[in-house]
Amino acid sequence: MRFLRDNGLTIALMALFLLSILGQLLSGWHVAIEDAQRHGQPILSLSAYALSAQFLSSVFENWESEFLQMSAYVVLTAVLFQRGSAESKDPEAPLRDANLEEQVGKAGAPGIMKKGTIWRAVYARSLGLALGLLFVASFAMHWIQSARAAAEEAIEHGEPPTSLITYLGDAQLWFESFQNWQSEFLSTAVLVVLSIFLRQRESPESKPVAAPHSKTGT
Repeated sequence: MRFLRDNGLTIALMALFLLSILGQLLSGWHVAIEDAQRHGQPILSLSAYALSAQFLSSVFENWESEFLQMSAYVVLTAVLFQRGSAESKDPEAPLRDANLEEQVGKAGAPGIMKKGTIWRAVYARSLGLALGLLFVASFAMHWIQSARAAAEEAIEHGEPPTSLITYLGDAQLWFESFQNWQSEFLSTAVLVVLSIFLRQRESPESKPVAAPHSKTGT
């Protein structure tokens, strides 16, 4: 049971993710069936719908916005402050990661810290880089699948399909992206501000319940 205790947060989040994407798949499939019946079109099997541009585009559209929000948040919180927020560093506190070369021999320090200045510099930014790459990959998949869906719809209406490169400038692609990006940035800003005044007992995303509103960071 120690494994479950030590990894409970990841296990719970992945379970919720799997349940949610299964719910999205099943509900989206039923919507596709109803739409096909209204238009007298062949009904897709569940497996065919799971590989369809319609479903994959919606999946990567959401992943894209999440990874953009997280990568931007990780990078921005490294350089910007919000006085009183649990989500911000204290602007008066000393830099935590100054002089990394002097921390190479610190007990438990990752081995990559000993591989030289360049490796340390990359590792020191690896979280933001990884999240940024996941955003780029998700955006690319959203773009490809959304272009595929648009091409299929154009063919159904007897119109010439738009090429992948041309679709990169299509308003539909950017409408799909911006409608998610704006909500991610808004919800993050709300969390930053609410954490100044509100608390969640025992959460590392909250200040201690009795902490003053002016306290910055957790």
